[in-house]
Amino acid sequence: MARAIGANAQLLGKVETTYGTAPGGPYARLPFISCDLGSEQPLEANDVLGLGRDPPEPSRGVVTDQGNIVVPVDLRDIGLWLKGLFGAPVTTGTAPTFTHVFSSGAASLPSLALEIGMPDLPRYFLNTGCMVDSIKFPWATSGKANATVAVIAQGEANAGTSTGGAPTSRVLRRFQQSMGVVRKDGVALGNVTGGELTYANKLSAVRTIRDDGKIDGCDLGVAACTGQISVRFADTVLLDAASAGTPVALSLGWIIDPDHSLIFDLPAVYLPKAKNPISGPGGIEAKYNWQAAKPATGAFVTVTLKNDVDSYA
Repeated sequence: MARAIGANAQLLGKVETTYGTAPGGPYARLPFISCDLGSEQPLEANDVLGLGRDPPEPSRGVVTDQGNIVVPVDLRDIGLWLKGLFGAPVTTGTAPTFTHVFSSGAASLPSLALEIGMPDLPRYFLNTGCMVDSIKFPWATSGKANATVAVIAQGEANAGTSTGGAPTSRVLRRFQQSMGVVRKDGVALGNVTGGELTYANKLSAVRTIRDDGKIDGCDLGVAACTGQISVRFADTVLLDAASAGTPVALSLGWIIDPDHSLIFDLPAVYLPKAKNPISGPGGIEAKYNWQAAKPATGAFVTVTLKNDVDSYA
C-alpha cells in the first residue's frame, strides 16, 4: 500500500476567471516549502438533555478553508503570489528582460485555484476561490529567503485525478539572503542585522446561509504594511528619524543583477522610538517595528520584479 510523502507532493495553481470556479488546465507547478491549506469542519458536542449521561452523536460545525503556504522567494513564480496579493502588475520590456510593477490600492483582487496533490495515493485536493490575505517576507544575514503566504479559500474538493492537466514549470532560481538590500531615502542602510515586511489585505470572509457551507467571498479591508528592522547601535540614523517623527522612504529587496531583482518601495514609513537594551558584553541592538502609510501621492507600497517572464496572466 502506497503512503503519501511530502517529497512527492505537488502544488499547482492558476488564476480563476470567475471566483470559486476552477479553470481548466494546464496549471502552473509552484515550488513550496510547506503547506497547510485545506478544508476542515470540527465536531461540536451535542447539548441535548434528557437522554441520560451517555453522549448523543455530535453535530458538525462551520466549514473553513484556509492556511499558510511557505514558498521560496524566487525570481519567477513569486510573481503569481504577488499578483494575488496586489492584483495584476503593469508589465513593460522585451525579451529576455521584463519589469513587473505591482502597486497597492487595487479595488479588487484575483482569486486562484490551488491544487495540493499527493500522487502516491493518488489524491488531489483542489481549493477554489483562494484569496491571498497576506505575505510575510524576511531578511537575514544568511540563508534562504522564504515567504509565508496566508490564503483564504471558498471551498475544497478532492478527487483521484488532477485538475491541473499537464502542468507547466518555470526554472527555479531562488533569491538568497546574501543578495538582500535595505535602503533609507535611497541610501544603503548600514548595520542592519535582520528585518521583515508583511503586507496584509485584511480580508474578511463573507459567510452567508447556504447548504454547501462555503463562503460567498472575501471583502477587502484597509491594507496594512508593517515590519521590523534590527540594527546594531553604531550610528543614530534610525534613532534620529524615529525621534523626528517624520516618515522616511524605505526600500527592501534582493538583487541578483540589474536585470533580475525584487524590490519593495515604501515612500512613507514611520519609525517608533525604540529601546537599546544591553543584555551582555556584546554589541547593542535596537529593533524598530515600523508602519507604512499612504504618501501625499501614489501608492503606499510598490513592488518591482525584474525577470524573464513576459506575463502573469
